[in-house]
Amino acid sequence: MRKDIQKTKLEKLKKIRLAKMNPYPEKCERTLVNKQALKNFGKIKGEIILVGRVKSMRPMGNATFVHIEDGSGKIQLFLSKKNIGEEKYKLFVKSIEIGDFIQAWGELFLTKQNEKSLEVSKWKILAKNIRPIPTEYFGLKNKELLLRKRYLDLMINNQTREIFYKKNIFWQTIRKNLEENNFLEVQTPILELIPGGAEAEPFITHHNKLNQDFYLRISLELSLKRLLVGGYEKVFEIGRVFRNEGMDREHLQEYDTVEFYAAYWDLKKGMDFSEKIFKKIVFKIINGYVHKYENEKIDWSKKFLKVDYFTEFKKETNLDLNNDLTIEELRAKADELNIKYESSYGKGRMIDTLYKKTVRPLLIQPCFLTGHPIEVSPLAKKDPHNPKKVLRFQIVAGGSELCNAFSELNDPIDQKKRFLEQMKARKEGDKEAQMMDEDFVEALEYGMPPAFGFGMSERFFAFIMDKPIRETVIFPQVKEK
Repeated sequence: MRKDIQKTKLEKLKKIRLAKMNPYPEKCERTLVNKQALKNFGKIKGEIILVGRVKSMRPMGNATFVHIEDGSGKIQLFLSKKNIGEEKYKLFVKSIEIGDFIQAWGELFLTKQNEKSLEVSKWKILAKNIRPIPTEYFGLKNKELLLRKRYLDLMINNQTREIFYKKNIFWQTIRKNLEENNFLEVQTPILELIPGGAEAEPFITHHNKLNQDFYLRISLELSLKRLLVGGYEKVFEIGRVFRNEGMDREHLQEYDTVEFYAAYWDLKKGMDFSEKIFKKIVFKIINGYVHKYENEKIDWSKKFLKVDYFTEFKKETNLDLNNDLTIEELRAKADELNIKYESSYGKGRMIDTLYKKTVRPLLIQPCFLTGHPIEVSPLAKKDPHNPKKVLRFQIVAGGSELCNAFSELNDPIDQKKRFLEQMKARKEGDKEAQMMDEDFVEALEYGMPPAFGFGMSERFFAFIMDKPIRETVIFPQVKEK
């Protein structure tokens, strides 16, 4: 059936060529986009030129009504044998179909049904499609196929296209706010000798010219902090990171993130700035502060509450992180609560696993989760009032972690010790534990000012849209059939 349709389309393509018309011309003309033509309908006099993809056709003998769509929207065309001539009209009806791109000359008029339309005096094909085009109502329903062939999803679903207009607003709002606060945008390498700045399993690639393996970066952090050592005070980067880990509603292996670092800022200043920028992002995208996420109403208008990690952990697990808990105690609690874990998990990973299954799901309204245990924060500065804690926060809402921020550890001796502890966990089987980065430690030895650091990924955009993250990535990785 599909081959028969394609055969018919190829025959129509042949008809266009036989009529001495190029089905794929280099040049086209356009005087207005469709939205402008509709908006200024009463003011436009004389001939205009419109372009777009054919979305529908209604032949009615000697006349045909066609809807075309460009990036701005749809408009109706009216073609008649009387206006364009019998030969050109016949060619249009016999060879043009849904999915083709055309250019039309004519004047605007109002039909008897009061629809603003273009009365066509001349037409030209811009691109002939030779595959069946799915329709908006009876087309593709398979979600995996729509993600794999995203161009078809964008072609037939206006809602999908709207997501990526909003995603542009998301990133531009972040960039504008950082630039207005004198942050310098930079670009740092994707290929790294030592992947750092996060706990994740990296991808590996090979550099032929250098004959050396490199890792795809898992974070932007350590490169950006080297710039603070070098003398910049405010830097940020919006870039792609790669983590060879699981896929679910909130995780992808390849995604975009923003990180910014401000010398001489403390956690309080960073917290105030972060709350403001979060609220600006939400308002810009939804023109308000309240939205749904997994059937919960999330309200960003109120002051973010502060939630203490240790307090909530003890409340939900009856384990006090101020005590020297053993790995056996943590595993016993996980077993008691039927929480799965890997035998390779060290103390930090066990604490994190228990937190994610007990505390995090209860944090629905936007809040600052503060005072994380040192075992899960190898790059954050110790809390001077409690050495078991670090000066760190995450903004959490809907049971989802939406950013990670802390007072940056700038003590090279402490940093090296933390890296060694991570390496020990790595040797014991934790593939996501961080590696020793001697060059970064050396950079800290030259001196890095006290600083605040912040990281947020496009997960926050998916959260606002209440969609799995891969549905908000324009070309997500999808397993082939």
